Amino acid sequence: MEIVTKSTRNVLQPRLLSLRVNGVPRILEVSPWVSLLDGLRDHLDLTGTKKGCDHGQCGACTVICDGKRILSCLTLAVMKNGSEITTIEGISNGDELHPLQKAFIEHDAFQCGYCTPGQICSAIGMIDEKKAQTRAEVKDSMSGNLCRCGANSNIIDAIMEVKERRNHA
Repeated sequence: MEIVTKSTRNVLQPRLLSLRVNGVPRILEVSPWVSLLDGLRDHLDLTGTKKGCDHGQCGACTVICDGKRILSCLTLAVMKNGSEITTIEGISNGDELHPLQKAFIEHDAFQCGYCTPGQICSAIGMIDEKKAQTRAEVKDSMSGNLCRCGANSNIIDAIMEVKERRNHA
């Protein structure tokens, strides 16, 4: 009886992947074990997405992938071949800040600012999902994004303001 095994050499070879990051087509060569977070930070120099816990518990690494918010530290880059990725660097319109960025400033919704990129990307995804309508639902939906400084109520205030503006537009 012949035992056939897959060569681990092929499995471990770097892979080329094609992404559209912040509206720009990009080709990355990454090892199969590289997270999307590390691909963005180390290969594309997009350091706005933060590495917090590196275990999917803090939300600092949240980006928008194909319109959905994801934790980039728990996502292998090779899994997102062909995807559209939006990071904090890609949400403004030129010099014009995104409405959530403006609201975070107006509501003093950050202190140290480390969690802010993930908070904003998560809030954009949450608003686009149109599932959280009340303040309590928004708070619950944002519970995966931690703020150690205690700006949580200001963050929810900023998100609610943007949601209300969108509802009245």
